[in-house]
Amino acid sequence: MAFQLPELGYAYDALEPHIDARTMEIHHSKHHNGYTTKLNGAVAGTELEGKSIEDILSNLDMSNGAVRNNGGGFYNHSLFWTVMNPEDRGYLSGELKDAIEAEFGSKEAFIDTFSNAAATQFGSGWAWLCVLPGGKVEVCSTPNQDNPLMPGVTCGGTPILGLDVWEHAYYLNYQNRRPDYIDAFFKVINWNEVERRYAAAK
Repeated sequence: MAFQLPELGYAYDALEPHIDARTMEIHHSKHHNGYTTKLNGAVAGTELEGKSIEDILSNLDMSNGAVRNNGGGFYNHSLFWTVMNPEDRGYLSGELKDAIEAEFGSKEAFIDTFSNAAATQFGSGWAWLCVLPGGKVEVCSTPNQDNPLMPGVTCGGTPILGLDVWEHAYYLNYQNRRPDYIDAFFKVINWNEVERRYAAAK
């Protein structure tokens, strides 16, 4: 079955004033939809057709630019929409809180580390919180639409929180003020979903 553009689960204006409706609409209906369509075209008629996106990316031939870029774009955005929520966001707690404090010392130190990874990613890319086997967490960033599932990427493990720092994710509202956009992201994180992903991944 072909990959399908996932629903957001909330209205385009639901994250305002932190992320504006016009950006959300373009980002989801144009950018993510484009990655989805091109991914389907890239895998059609190949041995990748019918496989899960996680399986495709984990065993990816990194020289296959069409699948690398569009498969990454499809997966990354599919995660991105779910780790934001306009209402039932919860708060950092439980085993995830313990793992973050064990690795970074405090929630505040984690936020600083993650924000720095997002702010210093040169050009387009993503910042990630990942889970390694056993439950240890780490923060890293990747260029373009790469992600930690892919072979040979600088960080490993399973992504449970991702922030898109491509300019199309924030430029209409924040222009060149990427740090302001990063701060806004922390106001809409769906910690309930991040904790669910942590429990499933560890």
